[in-house]
Amino acid sequence: MTTSSPPPDGDRPPPPRLAYDRWTWKEVAHLLANLPMSVAGFVYAVVIVSLGAGLSVTVIGLPLLALGLRGARGLGRAERGRARRLLGVRIDEPSPLAHARRDQGFFGRLWSGLKDPVGWRALLYSFIRLPWGVATFVVTLVSLFVLWPVLPYIARGMGNADRAMARALLSPSDELEARIAELESDRGVVVDTAAADLRRIERDLHDGAQARLVALAMGLGLAKEKLTADPEAAARMVDEAHGEVKIALQELRDLARGIHPAVLTDRGLDAALSAIASRCTVPVTVSVELPARPAEAIEGIAYFTVSELLQNVSKHSRATRASVDVWRSGDRLMLQVTDDGQGGARLDGGTGMSGLAERLGAVDGLFVLDSPEGGPTAVTAELPWRDRADVRPAGSTAR
Repeated sequence: MTTSSPPPDGDRPPPPRLAYDRWTWKEVAHLLANLPMSVAGFVYAVVIVSLGAGLSVTVIGLPLLALGLRGARGLGRAERGRARRLLGVRIDEPSPLAHARRDQGFFGRLWSGLKDPVGWRALLYSFIRLPWGVATFVVTLVSLFVLWPVLPYIARGMGNADRAMARALLSPSDELEARIAELESDRGVVVDTAAADLRRIERDLHDGAQARLVALAMGLGLAKEKLTADPEAAARMVDEAHGEVKIALQELRDLARGIHPAVLTDRGLDAALSAIASRCTVPVTVSVELPARPAEAIEGIAYFTVSELLQNVSKHSRATRASVDVWRSGDRLMLQVTDDGQGGARLDGGTGMSGLAERLGAVDGLFVLDSPEGGPTAVTAELPWRDRADVRPAGSTAR
């Protein structure tokens, strides 16, 4: 016996050897187990498809087929595990079956199960494996007694065919799975961002307007007590309370503007961006060339992106002028904010750029920063364009 060769990686199995090493024995075990596994899988596939198709005219046919596809996922998981342990093939697990929304009802859940591509591929794998399982069992068993000197080569060749078949039918679609993983990550970013915004609003209300209104109530209470004993002191306290009311109202307006400005809802991006540009500490030129207003969500993200970038211009750029350009290019909404400041901005520089990039990425957008030392700085952002008319109002349901 020779020493065992290293385990095979996902693409290149170890070279065959005349002497039997542990990987040869594993491949032999896999090939011998093909017969019972292929018989069980073939019977399962035939029974499920036959019953599902035969009973499709009744109320139990299609639900039975959907349930069978879920079971086929289990068969595929078992085959992936067997190939991983005995053939050294690393096949990623596909994404779990997507659950239909509650508002889709029974038929939505049924259709979600019937169109499961992972289940259908596992069912196809089980169906076509029977002839191959019989052939590999017979050839391997005969080779153990008759062709044992070349058994490592035979086992390696049939093992490679098994590896290719498992990769083709049991592995997830790389592009689809990568997209699913990306969307899951983006959903996490959206949830975290929403939670952070809620905490910010709560903190601003608690530390700002709420604290000021509490002090105002206390001041008015003292003024009421002094109203008869010391009218002049009570009048001064009422004047102070009046000033506090004005400040509290301004704070509430600023907070409401930070949540969603009324000018954006009423007049769109052009007027809203001009309003925030007027509050910037450097002169800003705004150019908005859009054929129509985008969907409200996209419009809001564009507004807050430009707002954050102009705040960075005011705080960090030392610029003398800046510009904001917004236009549509195909199915993308384009934003560009430039300034003639000192440059040197980075995504990891603590100016909120990385947060903006994450927010845009969460909605399938892009964020490109070009800021060499000495300036100028240009930030280009892309968002997917969605027409406002294509978005159903909240609470409506599809028919």
